[in-house]
Amino acid sequence: MILNDICTHIVDCEHKTAPTQETGIPSIRTTDIKQGVIDFKKANKVSEETYKIWTQRLEPQPYDLILAREAPVGQVGIIPDGYRVCLGQRTVLIRPNPKKVDSYYLLYLLLSPQIQHEIRIRASGTIIEHLNMSDIRQLKLPSLPSLEIQHEIGRTLSSLERKIDNLRRQNETLETIAQTLFKHWFIDFEFPNDDGKPYKSSGGAMVASELGDIPTGWRVERLGDLTQTITKGTTPTTFKKDFVASGINFIKAESITENHTLEKSKFAYIDEDTNLFLKRSIVQEKDILYTIAGTIGRYAMITSSSLPANTNQAVAIIRPDFKKIDPEYLLCYFASINYWHYLSSRIVQAVQANLSLGVLSDSPITIPDQRIKNIFSELIIPIFAKKEFNQQQIQTLTKTRDTLLPKLMSGQIRIKEVESLIEKVK
Repeated sequence: MILNDICTHIVDCEHKTAPTQETGIPSIRTTDIKQGVIDFKKANKVSEETYKIWTQRLEPQPYDLILAREAPVGQVGIIPDGYRVCLGQRTVLIRPNPKKVDSYYLLYLLLSPQIQHEIRIRASGTIIEHLNMSDIRQLKLPSLPSLEIQHEIGRTLSSLERKIDNLRRQNETLETIAQTLFKHWFIDFEFPNDDGKPYKSSGGAMVASELGDIPTGWRVERLGDLTQTITKGTTPTTFKKDFVASGINFIKAESITENHTLEKSKFAYIDEDTNLFLKRSIVQEKDILYTIAGTIGRYAMITSSSLPANTNQAVAIIRPDFKKIDPEYLLCYFASINYWHYLSSRIVQAVQANLSLGVLSDSPITIPDQRIKNIFSELIIPIFAKKEFNQQQIQTLTKTRDTLLPKLMSGQIRIKEVESLIEKVK
C-alpha cells in the first residue's frame, strides 16, 4: 500500500513566500511543524487576498495533514478544527480519504519510527535534504487495521498529545504572568509602595543611575558580583573523550529552548570519568545556563530532574549567590528587552557569533530594596515551581507517547492497556 492510495489529495506549495503581517491567516512553514502539532503562534500571517490566491487549487481543511518537504524533513502536523491556514514554502498538504483512513491514525503512522525511517532514506540533497513529490505519493505504508481500530488508536494518541499541549500552554501563560509582573514592578517601577499604591505614578522618589532613574534605595550591581561563579564548559571531544549512549546528561546550546526550558531529548551523554575530568562545568541545581555562541540569549534554570549534568563551551554557567539574588529574579531580568539590548550590542560577530564571559559578568543588574525583593520572591518562586512541575509532566507524557507509538502501530499493545497507562501519568 502507498500513501497515494489512501488520500484524495497530495499537493505541494506552489508559491513563493509572501510579505507577512502581524495579523491574518497563518501560512505554515516547515519550522512551524513538530511532532504532530502546528505552531500557529509563530507562523507567518498573510492577508485574506493572498489566502484566496494561494488556495485556489485546494483550500486546506480541518484534519488535513501538512508535511515538511525540507528541513526538518518528514515533520507532520494536523490542522485542528476551526483553523484556516495556507501552505508555506516546502510544505505538502495531505488529505486522507475518510473511507479508508482516519486522519489522526495516519498522522501518527507517518510519525512512527518505521515510516520516519522510510522518509529519511528517500530524502535527497547534499546541502539541504528534501523530499520529491513522487517519493511522498509513493511512500510505502503497512496494511491498515479497520477504520474502527484506526479511530480508537488516533483518539487515544491525540488525547495524550492534548494533555502535553495543555501543559505547554499553561507554561506559556505562567511565563507571561511572570514577565508582566516583572515589567510592571522593575521596568515601569509600579511596585506597591508602603500604602499599596503604584510607586512611580504615586510620586515615588527616584535617583539617577547608569541605567537611568531608579527608585530611591535601589542600586545597580554587576552580574559577576551577584554570583558565585560565571564559567563555561568544554566539548569532550576536544580532549578525545567520546560521547556515550547513556550516562551523565550533557547539555548543549540546542538543548535550551527559546521558552527557557531544557529539551531533554536533545541532551547528549558522557560517562562518569569524563564528567569528573570536566569538573569545572559540572552544573548544580539553581544554576542558570545562558547560550553565548551561535544562537545567543537562550537561558534556563537547572532543576534536580536534569541532574547530574555537564555542559559545553557554547553555554555559560551562571551560579547565583543566593544571599544576594534569587535565580528566579535573574531569569525574569534576562527576559527584559533592556537587558537584551545591552548584551546584543556587545556580541562579537565572527565566524560564529559569540558573547564573552567578561561581558556577561560586567552586565548591570538593577537590585531592588529588601522589602520589594522579598515580596517579589514570594510571588514569583511558586510560578517557576509550577512551570517546572508542568515541564516534568510534559517530559513524562512525551516519553510515554514515544514509547507507545510504535507498539500501538504494530499491534504489540492494546488500546485499553494504553488508556490505563495514560491514567497513571498524572
